[in-house]
Amino acid sequence: MANIMIQQGASGGLVFYLPKRDLEASIESIEFDSPEKWGGELKLDNGGTYYIDPIAKPPRLPVSLRAKRLGAAED
Repeated sequence: MANIMIQQGASGGLVFYLPKRDLEASIESIEFDSPEKWGGELKLDNGGTYYIDPIAKPPRLPVSLRAKRLGAAED
């Protein structure tokens, strides 16, 4: 599991940042994105896929979380 940060991007979308690899990518989709449940599988615009444990409500951004890599990202 890696420490990541999710923040609001300049274009209004969410941005995923992995400091250990200096990887920054836009989040294309989030498995659970409702007021009752937020998180799950994150699909990035570079082809990478990560998983964060779902939480009860969307967090205030920016937020630091633990994520597990499911699919390799295109560097």
